[in-house]
Amino acid sequence: MDKKTSSKRTPMPSAVKIRPLEMSDRAPWCDLYRQYAHFYQSPMTDAILDRTWSWLMDPRHPMEGLVAESEERHLLGLAHFRACPDPLVAQDVGVLDDLFVAQDQRGSGIGRSLIMGVAAKARERGWPVVRWITAGSNAQARQLYDKLASATDWVTYDLDVQR
Repeated sequence: MDKKTSSKRTPMPSAVKIRPLEMSDRAPWCDLYRQYAHFYQSPMTDAILDRTWSWLMDPRHPMEGLVAESEERHLLGLAHFRACPDPLVAQDVGVLDDLFVAQDQRGSGIGRSLIMGVAAKARERGWPVVRWITAGSNAQARQLYDKLASATDWVTYDLDVQR
């Protein structure tokens, strides 16, 4: 999720709007998503960007996106989320896959606003919970997450099926 930075707080720009991604957001979204991948040391290619963007723009695909936009129409952050069936509750829950705020905007409340935007979508759709993961070392983001949600005891594993 959000990259850790210094504890310096930036006030939230007064006219930040949380809204769904639009086709015209492609270039600034690519810039933000490349920064997100860089933080997690995840390789990013044009093919990955193209595929992810196509998912976000396809109304039939479960992946959706919200962005934080300044009054000057600059994208300051993004959130990607989707429905996921949970058999233990016999309904869909929300999964927040990606959350990123531009480095110079961290600590301003944009991350919280993006999460609350996803939570609003969850309430509209009847999802009882929104889940996400982050790196254990992501201290600044975890401070926010601990205020908004309950950390779980679940441990995540990745099975590399190509091995």
